[in-house]
Amino acid sequence: MKTKIVFVVVAAIMTPMDGPCVRAGEINPRKVIDLNGTWQVAEGSMDSMPARFEHTVPVPGLIDMAEPAFAGVGKKSERRQAFWYRRSFAVEGPIPDIALLKIHKARYGTKVWLNGQLVGEHLPCFTPAMMDVKPHLKGGGQANELIVRIGADRDSRPTDVPSGWDFEKYLYIPGIYDSIELILTGAPYIETVQMVPNVEQKTVRLLAKVLNPTRQEQMDVKYTIREAASGRGVVYDTTLVSKIGDDDWYPLDEEFPMEGCRLWSPEDPFLYEIEVNIGTDRVRTRFGMRSFAFDRASGRAMLNGKPYFMRGTNVCAYRFFEDAERGDRPWRAEWVRRLHQKFKGMHWNSIRYCIGFPPELWYDIADEVGFLIQDEFPIWLLGEAPEKPTAEKIIPEYTEWMRERWNHPCVVIWDAQNESNTAETGKALEAVRRLDLSNRPWENGWAEPQSEQDCVEAHPYLMIGLFNPAWGSAKVASLKDMVNVSPLPPLNEAQRKLKVPILINEYAWLWLNRDGTPTCLTEPVYEKLLGANSTTEERRLLFAKYLAAKTEFWRSGRQCAGVLHFCGLGYSRAGDKPRPEGGATSDHFIDLEKLTFEPNFERYVRDAFAPVGVMLDYWGQDLPAGEKQEFEIVVTNDLALEREGNVRLLIRKGDVLLARQEEPCRVEALGQKRVSFTQTVPYDPGLYLVMADLAVAGQEPVRSVRDLTVVAK
Repeated sequence: MKTKIVFVVVAAIMTPMDGPCVRAGEINPRKVIDLNGTWQVAEGSMDSMPARFEHTVPVPGLIDMAEPAFAGVGKKSERRQAFWYRRSFAVEGPIPDIALLKIHKARYGTKVWLNGQLVGEHLPCFTPAMMDVKPHLKGGGQANELIVRIGADRDSRPTDVPSGWDFEKYLYIPGIYDSIELILTGAPYIETVQMVPNVEQKTVRLLAKVLNPTRQEQMDVKYTIREAASGRGVVYDTTLVSKIGDDDWYPLDEEFPMEGCRLWSPEDPFLYEIEVNIGTDRVRTRFGMRSFAFDRASGRAMLNGKPYFMRGTNVCAYRFFEDAERGDRPWRAEWVRRLHQKFKGMHWNSIRYCIGFPPELWYDIADEVGFLIQDEFPIWLLGEAPEKPTAEKIIPEYTEWMRERWNHPCVVIWDAQNESNTAETGKALEAVRRLDLSNRPWENGWAEPQSEQDCVEAHPYLMIGLFNPAWGSAKVASLKDMVNVSPLPPLNEAQRKLKVPILINEYAWLWLNRDGTPTCLTEPVYEKLLGANSTTEERRLLFAKYLAAKTEFWRSGRQCAGVLHFCGLGYSRAGDKPRPEGGATSDHFIDLEKLTFEPNFERYVRDAFAPVGVMLDYWGQDLPAGEKQEFEIVVTNDLALEREGNVRLLIRKGDVLLARQEEPCRVEALGQKRVSFTQTVPYDPGLYLVMADLAVAGQEPVRSVRDLTVVAK
């Protein structure tokens, strides 16, 4: 006999004692009730609940958004050990068999009470807390009081648990920085769903875990796959599962044909949705028909079985959290979408979410806009880090992380940590790798890669020696020295143990604050390159030209699977403050709300990331006046299509064009071609601009620009 249990519950959710009512609607058979909004909040000790809540704060958000404001937020303070959040809500009608509270992300450490009763505790700061609130949840329109306590600073956590240490951060602002939901449904209920696309066979496998606390004996399972945008049905299937009553959980394992499906890619981010209905519960999740791997022999990324060159940037969400101009932007979907679209305009197809995870809506938007995400867990142990996370404590967090993200087609690399040489992350990733049936590759910072299918990160900061000779040699003191640089970036001994593909995801060491002042890591660099009295415009122009030239160099070297610049979004801590208050890095915006890039950056660096790019293989060496000089131009085609165009060599003095040569050029798919021009150097000593550009029909020319100094013979 088939059994269906349907609960009809109408819920009304109220803010703490005085807010507007939010109606949840019917549970048919699952309802996810949004508990976001304005909460009351108070500071206090870890052990004693405050008597009064005299501040309010948005959820999701951070404590520095509270009104009235708390003093000294983000640093350890004698004022408090914890922040306590409070709100009330009501559920009309009876409470169903299953009631779960999901706090997507909160820091630092989460402890929850409902109606005065302890519900549970969750130490991780970067992964969801799922708590059973059924025993304490009141129905029938009665008020429920929910209390959430979080640590006031990262020191509230044990040192063997990751806390997001970053020695270039200065504020560790606590808060419930992602959504809170109340999930009401029947039993059995679906705990997890994992979609596993097979693009070669044009099928998709579903593996779901059904929890059966009431020991129901059978269930009628209905599957529906639709196009996510149009809602058009693609697959319908029904299965009767019987004799499950002896088990407290049951796996659903089905494979569905997807003939004629559209593959997901950054160029065509096409999404599907599956609905799984077991009568007592129903869930929906989106997925993309997408495969991703690295080819060890070629060193290339393989997207949907074909070579794919990754070009992109980094987002440091947790650094942006402490930016003075941040506001509510990380939680405004329209701003986040515009940010990703702005990144698209730079010819980027990839992003490393660096040293930490943004709110979940960012991943939904990356799925929709179309980006490949290198998802980096916030462990950074470079130098004397005050935390020593162990594999035992990392493994549960990695597990929660993967379950939250494995259906996102945008997430293509599990990144275990940043720039750390520790055995603990390797042990942890090996313990959880098998959970991802899509078998995504892992990246393990500066530690040893754990599999031949993985990749390593390279950070060739060629000018780091200009900042501190102890950190690296100053062999590259200016762009002129690039002529001696190998296109194969250096790796450490641990990274070289397995010859696996390389991703360059940091490389410039030329950061400027948004106001054009050097950061605390680049002031000596600009002084050596431009002198002690350089102007903002001089610095911005040099940064743009140098970053573009280095991008062209690493891309045209073809030794790496991808080149990702650092960084597209971070903090900006301008001013004359030295460390520890002055910012170490920054992004390129001059207007955060409008998402306006600094014009020189957008002008030069956008061209450097063009899918069909051009590099002038000349690095600014002084040239004798009137002599003949050979200029080589490298055209790099990242596209899977042949491209034709005209390559030109131009020499200018201000607005005056002094020389021009042009030649047709055809570059095969995913290939390269070198074009050489012999040109007489201008006869008059002085400063000139030499440029290579590529003009393809129907597209704006792509340029590579170098400064040229002509000297007397």
